[in-house]
Amino acid sequence: MTFQVPSASDLFDEAPCGLLVTALDGTILKVNTTFCTWVGMPREDLVGAKRVQDLFTMGGRIFHQTHWAPTLQMQGSVAEVKFEVRHRDGHGIPMILNARRRKRAEGDFDEIAAFVAEDRNRYERELMNARKKADTLLAAEFDAQNLLRDRALFAEQMVGIVSHDLRNPLSAILMGVQLLGRTENERRTRVLGHVRDSAERAQRLIEELLDFTQARIGAGLSVRLQRIDLHQVTVRTLDELMLAFPDRVIAHEAQGEAQCVADADRLAQMIGNLVSNAATYGRSGTPIVVRSAIDTGTALVAVHNEGDPIPSGMLANVFEPMVRGATSSNTVRSVGLGLFIVREIAKAHGGEMAVASSAAEGTTFTLRFPAQAQR
Repeated sequence: MTFQVPSASDLFDEAPCGLLVTALDGTILKVNTTFCTWVGMPREDLVGAKRVQDLFTMGGRIFHQTHWAPTLQMQGSVAEVKFEVRHRDGHGIPMILNARRRKRAEGDFDEIAAFVAEDRNRYERELMNARKKADTLLAAEFDAQNLLRDRALFAEQMVGIVSHDLRNPLSAILMGVQLLGRTENERRTRVLGHVRDSAERAQRLIEELLDFTQARIGAGLSVRLQRIDLHQVTVRTLDELMLAFPDRVIAHEAQGEAQCVADADRLAQMIGNLVSNAATYGRSGTPIVVRSAIDTGTALVAVHNEGDPIPSGMLANVFEPMVRGATSSNTVRSVGLGLFIVREIAKAHGGEMAVASSAAEGTTFTLRFPAQAQR
């Protein structure tokens, strides 16, 4: 049996890849059956009727104009370039194109070989998806590590607070109890006062730690919203604070309506923290002014004190936990959670805290929240 070698024409027309000959402007001069079959078009619809770039998507046409054509002009060849070639019915076929420019006496032309890259395209997509999954897992791992680090830091902070800030009042309570057993009436009364103050301070510290823990690892501070008289809640809170700060003048300014929806106990806690902060860091002998107001659906509580402004470097982080200000004597100790809890109370009411501080105007902390919040 004699094997008949296919002619050059048959080899071109039935090659296992698409073969095209184009003019320098891309006009198709010759194309084989393989390519025509792939794109679903007869030879007469391509030769002399279309440019090769007409078969590309819009992005492919732009790339052909900005990269393919200039590179072919300068280098004389282009290899392994991926294009999306449009089938007659509109769907895209990923193809890898190689091209070489031929120079002949009768004129220059380009030879193009095209290979369908469905398997390669599928592999690239799978590779990309695998990379995205790997990136997602890596990000999740980083988040988990950061969470563990934050929890470890949180635990260290809690241990430090309990050991330093609860030790002093509890020691004072124990010493007071011992002294009560061997003191006379007048001195006993004085010792009882110290014991009560220390116990109240320890209670406040524990309450702040509980609120801090709830805010950091829970869903925020809990509130019981109901209709209240904002001005009355403020006055009642200030009456109690005047007993705690007998050497400071605390003034109240009420403006506008009084009815709003809020948690009266949480607002009292917030006002107490802010007034305590003002008494600690404000200038001695100057008044602390507390303003309550409701205007155009917004409730407001502001606490103002005179004195040295909050340093600009601290102002941006003043509501963060463990941030403590400095007093002239540096004898005042605090847990550093008061303003953090103030901000969490604001969030629980759907509001926000703001602070303004300057040497000329003093320092003002302002809470604004919807007066008729619905939960």
